Amino acid sequence: SQSTLQLLLSWELVGVSSFVLIGHWWEEQANSNAALKAFLTNRVGDVGLIIGVIILFFGAGTFGIIDTNLAALDGTMSHGVLLAASLCLMAAVSSKSGQFPLHTWLPDAMAGPTPVSALIHAATMVVAGVFMIARLYPVFFEGLSIGTSGLNYMAFIGGFTALMGACLAFVQKDIKKVLAYSTISQLGYMVAALGVGAWTAAIFHLFTHAFFKACLFLGAGSISHSATHHSFDMREMGGLRKPMPITFWTFLIGTVALAGIFPFAGFWSKDEILATADQGDFKVFMVVGLVGAAMTAAYMTRCVYLTFFGEYR
Repeated sequence: SQSTLQLLLSWELVGVSSFVLIGHWWEEQANSNAALKAFLTNRVGDVGLIIGVIILFFGAGTFGIIDTNLAALDGTMSHGVLLAASLCLMAAVSSKSGQFPLHTWLPDAMAGPTPVSALIHAATMVVAGVFMIARLYPVFFEGLSIGTSGLNYMAFIGGFTALMGACLAFVQKDIKKVLAYSTISQLGYMVAALGVGAWTAAIFHLFTHAFFKACLFLGAGSISHSATHHSFDMREMGGLRKPMPITFWTFLIGTVALAGIFPFAGFWSKDEILATADQGDFKVFMVVGLVGAAMTAAYMTRCVYLTFFGEYR
């Protein structure tokens, strides 16, 4: 998008697409409820986006994204204006990219068909918030004083969400919900990366995550479709590595990439984020990132074990 207005319009279109796709099997009440929950939660954040766009327009005198970024950097807008705009836009990021406290819609969104989860809830829609921060990064960088402080709202929310999502992924029985909380955790990782000044690494992680998480969702769909007659409950799975070798190996590759194991994609992007956090004033976030990465490896090991190993059911 060349302008914040175009960004706002497209943002709403991706939101309505998500609503329609989550409620695809609308005959069941739970699916309709999940679609409405996603829609309404996103509306809450979108109010922040609209207000943020208005503040930036009156601050910079333009809707153009490049001009807005230049105005943020050359002192046209005061720090107060940039701070207000940043916090309003962070509300939009919280809803669209599943950050605390507006993350609750994402696990329910698993009511949609699995290819929809692979596309929208791994790669396309949920990273719109991360992309918007990167696109308007000078606004956030100046507004939240990322370059000069050791803690800011964005880094805190991202770090907290990364750990919280990982904790919740441990206790899920539904294979898609494990992946959904994992997505929340990885989105927290990206937001924290932007919050500590690792903007290149954050977008790199956005790309790597899109591929391996979509691969995992499609694996979960394959298992549900072939092995458990449209159930996603891992208690009904087990010992599937022999009957489903191709799904097993592709799921395993996605898992080791997500866990950040060398030489797969997730290793390079997470390593870059941790390295940048260590160089700046954000040493504590390097620790948060390491703990989050270890937890990711642990809950994905549990997921693979319950699904593909153990007793065949």
